[in-house]
Amino acid sequence: MTEPEQLPYLKKIYPTLPAMLRKFDRFARKRAFMGKSVGEFERWRTETRTLLHELLGTEKMESSPAQPQLLSTTAVEGGITREHWRIQVEPEVWTTLFLLVPESADKTTSVFLCPPGHNGAGKYSVAGLRGYPPIDEKIDHYHYDYGLQLAKLGYVAACPDCRGFGERREDLSDTIRLSEGLKGDCYRLAHMGEPLGISVIGMLTWDLARLIDWLEADARFDTQRLGALGFSGGGMQTLWLAALDDRVKMAAVSGYLYGYRDALLTLNSNCSCNYVPHLWEYLDMGDIASLIAPRPLWVQSCRDDRLNGPRGVVNVEEQVAIAHSAYRLLGAPDSILYEICPGTHQWHEEHLTENLAFLFTHSMT
Repeated sequence: MTEPEQLPYLKKIYPTLPAMLRKFDRFARKRAFMGKSVGEFERWRTETRTLLHELLGTEKMESSPAQPQLLSTTAVEGGITREHWRIQVEPEVWTTLFLLVPESADKTTSVFLCPPGHNGAGKYSVAGLRGYPPIDEKIDHYHYDYGLQLAKLGYVAACPDCRGFGERREDLSDTIRLSEGLKGDCYRLAHMGEPLGISVIGMLTWDLARLIDWLEADARFDTQRLGALGFSGGGMQTLWLAALDDRVKMAAVSGYLYGYRDALLTLNSNCSCNYVPHLWEYLDMGDIASLIAPRPLWVQSCRDDRLNGPRGVVNVEEQVAIAHSAYRLLGAPDSILYEICPGTHQWHEEHLTENLAFLFTHSMT
């Protein structure tokens, strides 16, 4: 018996998506900024951040001493030292990271947080740790080693495992099965957290903020000009962290800033980490990006990235326009840069030096 013959033959199906799209159009984005003045915007920013902390569940997260432990140091290409750290972010919860430190780094060297996206084994691909064929393949395909790229340019790059990836998997056996080893446990985290009112992105944002705490306490490098740069799921983390934490002085979001209706409702099979209960009732992604203003923001998307949704980059352009209106209101219209690159879902480093110069120049104004 062939596979199709094992199931009933259906000539028609009756999906739920059309009704949910109609509900989105009726109920979404009711807390978008509608004011005209800087004062109104600042009040909106304060109220919106409070709302987002409630939706993310970060108010339920528990503080803990960092208890940093340096696990190893390794010399890598270009005179860079790769430090392997373990840091406590909540009681019984640890984050792991590679800190890439250029030979020239000192107290004047800026630090970039480089959170990982999916399908790259967490920090290993971002830090450019080659020698494992599946990781090598992902680095080459997605240009995934953006942490190492930054370190080669002289910046300190903090490349963490976010929850559910790399050393932070929920099941040790998943780290040795090839089909599972590159992936993550977002669905498990969502099943554990959301019934308690804690979203996955709430957990991830909390952990990145604790990483900033540690970098500030460590005091070896300059955290007054701290940046965040991430691709795909790393772009998601960068967006949320920069929106909620003013200690991030500049942000680069690649492969992520798009409208929820097209990219996460129509494309509803995306990862659980993208979804926050009740979020769409209040805000779209451009509204969240608005919270970063007037700090410099570099948004990068690829023209043929299927994650943009069925309308393509138009879906991104609409959200960038929402954020740009906030930048204009705050007197910083030139502090947001939107770059459209060719190809599918990838990080593009071709203009990295120039775009970093843009971030640093506008972080001084």
